[in-house]
Amino acid sequence: MSSDVTESGGGPGGSGRRTWTSVGHRRWTHVDALRVVLLSTVTIVVLVPIVWTVLGSFKTRTELAQVPPTFLPDSWALTNYTDALTRFDFLTYVRNSVIVVIGATLLTLVINSMAAYALAKYNFRGRNALFLLTLATIMIPLQVILIPVYQVVASFGMVNTLWGLIIPAAATPTGVFLLRQYMLTIPDELIEAARVDGSGELRTFVQIVLPLCTPALAVVAIFSVIWRWNDFLWPLVVAQSEDVYTLPVALARFNAQEVVPFNLILAMSVVSMIPVIVLFLFFQRQIAQGIANTGIK
Repeated sequence: MSSDVTESGGGPGGSGRRTWTSVGHRRWTHVDALRVVLLSTVTIVVLVPIVWTVLGSFKTRTELAQVPPTFLPDSWALTNYTDALTRFDFLTYVRNSVIVVIGATLLTLVINSMAAYALAKYNFRGRNALFLLTLATIMIPLQVILIPVYQVVASFGMVNTLWGLIIPAAATPTGVFLLRQYMLTIPDELIEAARVDGSGELRTFVQIVLPLCTPALAVVAIFSVIWRWNDFLWPLVVAQSEDVYTLPVALARFNAQEVVPFNLILAMSVVSMIPVIVLFLFFQRQIAQGIANTGIK
């Protein structure tokens, strides 16, 4: 049961009334309605391109070229997906993307966690300055350091190889920051007790610190998967043959053709979106909780 409770104030006349329900739910106001309208509008703006891409992936090339355009396909062309798999060696691009994502994510977790542990639990001269320098690199866009990084990769003979796509993206300042902030919440007494019991530094780090940092590691892993899966600029520079292309590079190459198969490109785009969307839907709670636990408000 629910009933209204009226609170009176402002003198014996009872002016300044506010109405609340007995279960604590306040009535809607104009601000609430405006908020709902604004959020609904933003949601529609975000979803319309995605919905159009999904529907367009089932249209023929003739339907996509119609003016005015149609919203729903006249005939659902499922052959767009099968043609993309056979005509453009789509499975090779998927395999390359999966290898790059898994390799880069594993290296990211190892390198970033070790750097974060040193910055969070070791006292050495210049620690804060080194941490600030690491954070400052977030503001440096890839375009600024693209040529030096390419020269380093070329000197090791990793151009046009999957290793050239994996290794440069392994250490990320964002991952170091997230893990370091989380490790600061681990009591120093716990680590000292492990050292007193004879545990070495590596064993303490692997068996005590890392298990306690599982939420933060999950967040960094999810972010790394999303970043590497959608990465375009660096693979475009390093990958110079089709057997090394990742999905974003392959889609861009197809757009450069004289006759662009938009229906097949849309089908491949939908397939490339599915892993990221599924990953976020399943782990959105872990993402929110992990970011909150690292101190980002």
